[in-house]
Amino acid sequence: MRILLLGDYSNFNRCLSVGLSRMGHDVTVASDGCRWMDTARQIDLSRPLQGKTGGALLWLRLRTLLARDLRGYDVVAVNNPVFVDLQPHRVMSLFRRLKRNNGSVFLTAMGTDSPYVRMCVAEDSPLRYNEFRINGSRSPFASAHPETEEAWLRMPLSDHCRRIYDGIDGAVSALYEYHLAIQRVLPPEKVAYGGIPVDLADVRRTVSDEVPERVTLFLGRHRDRMLEKGTDRMEAAARTIVGEMPGRCRLEIIENQPYARYQELLGNAHVMLDQLYSYTPATNALLGMARGMTVVTGAEPEYYDFIGERINRPIINAVPDDAVLTDQLRTIVSQPDMIPRRAESGRRFVTQHNSTDAVAGRFADFWMRRLNML
Repeated sequence: MRILLLGDYSNFNRCLSVGLSRMGHDVTVASDGCRWMDTARQIDLSRPLQGKTGGALLWLRLRTLLARDLRGYDVVAVNNPVFVDLQPHRVMSLFRRLKRNNGSVFLTAMGTDSPYVRMCVAEDSPLRYNEFRINGSRSPFASAHPETEEAWLRMPLSDHCRRIYDGIDGAVSALYEYHLAIQRVLPPEKVAYGGIPVDLADVRRTVSDEVPERVTLFLGRHRDRMLEKGTDRMEAAARTIVGEMPGRCRLEIIENQPYARYQELLGNAHVMLDQLYSYTPATNALLGMARGMTVVTGAEPEYYDFIGERINRPIINAVPDDAVLTDQLRTIVSQPDMIPRRAESGRRFVTQHNSTDAVAGRFADFWMRRLNML
């Protein structure tokens, strides 16, 4: 198939394209490079300037690309209902042109949108906690930024998302949480789980089999998303443990680095602190596990059950409880002999569930099944 992956988050589509290409498909990634992450793509959709002038220039470039480069594909997969950095009515115009000039258009559910936020804040939400609600109460992020929640739940974004979902031929989820959300708005035959791809050929194991004398805790964060991801609370817990046991552990923090540079800066850290409000390990956590790091992030039993993993559950499940989180880090540092053991099981987990080839196979199988039904 000829496949266009439009938009990207955290190198997801670039990595997915590698697996699809290995299967023999002709794949093009068109994105803004995840902005400051500057991830690889064949077609650059960066907004050249901020404000109305930047939007106008991007709009003109996209109109040219639609006529020349963004047509004739069997499959177009957009990464979000707002898949380019433009106003919803502009995005909707692009979406209609994509549907007119290509075979089928799918959504990859890999980020926040109206159905996801609506599920997170609903009284019957299947999630006990998320970035918007913790046990039914507003989270620190929702309290500090109520405008984010309101924007997704009100016009024009809510109406825009509804029209995109009505227009797609199906959706593939990247995370368990997003899968729950798309199930609430799409029929079963239009939904599939894909997972997050990790190109293991490009990620080597860096944690050795030796028991470390001093444990390095690593926190890679987005400066503007600390409340959303809970990295502020993870940092506080880590600093508490370093204060208690300075000779046995150290904390390293990396902030807002381009993707390639970030991979270099991971170095030989032993423990990765990732996210606090998720049920599922996301890209950063999976990359850490592929390198053999002990990962502290979301990994609820519901997620393991969802992917059918009954035995190998190597992730330290972070929950929004500061005392529990601090105790978890204290245990990790106090038991350094467990770090090499988790290194082997973590990489094995990623190999089985999130290798680029496995994830690409799920996407391609679903797309082809839907194409045969249309």
